[in-house]
Amino acid sequence: MAQKSLSRRTFLGSVGGTVSSSAIVLTMPMLLAACNQGQQARLSGEKFKTLAEEDAVELEAIAARIIPTTDTPGAREAGVIYFIDNVLGDKREEALSLLLQGLRELKASVALTFGVAYFHQLEEAQQDQALIEIEDTVFFDTIRYLTIAGMFSLPEYGGNRAYVGYDLIRFNSQHAWQPPFGFYDADYAEKGQ
Repeated sequence: MAQKSLSRRTFLGSVGGTVSSSAIVLTMPMLLAACNQGQQARLSGEKFKTLAEEDAVELEAIAARIIPTTDTPGAREAGVIYFIDNVLGDKREEALSLLLQGLRELKASVALTFGVAYFHQLEEAQQDQALIEIEDTVFFDTIRYLTIAGMFSLPEYGGNRAYVGYDLIRFNSQHAWQPPFGFYDADYAEKGQ
């Protein structure tokens, strides 16, 4: 997972491809509900509602390689695992089963290839190698989709803790919810047209 400079257009295009091959597709109300529950769980220090602790550790390690910590915070710092836990617990037994099966297969592959029991025990380069081998699977596409959704959701809903996702893509939400919405609105208001 080499570091590349992404334009907003390239980023959004890659997210669109992820959504089409994910086992889970979320509508905006579903995203908001999952984010809200994830935020409450994270803030109260709750245990996971859907995932076993061992599975949560593994999925968080995968998410941390999808959006790694570099000189900027990544998925781990954004708390996306709480978002993922809530999405999977929202009457998505089939998707949960698919993801847990994919996780078991990844762990078996890791054990055969690297001789360790868990993905999170691998060095980052080994984790990347293991993920490259499965990057064309529904399992990986779904985890990638959930990681991105949790990373860039509104912070008050679960992921994107302290706006780390917004900072990563240099999105400034300072004036997004009140007028003027952009320079053209300010210019329009100033000229009184």
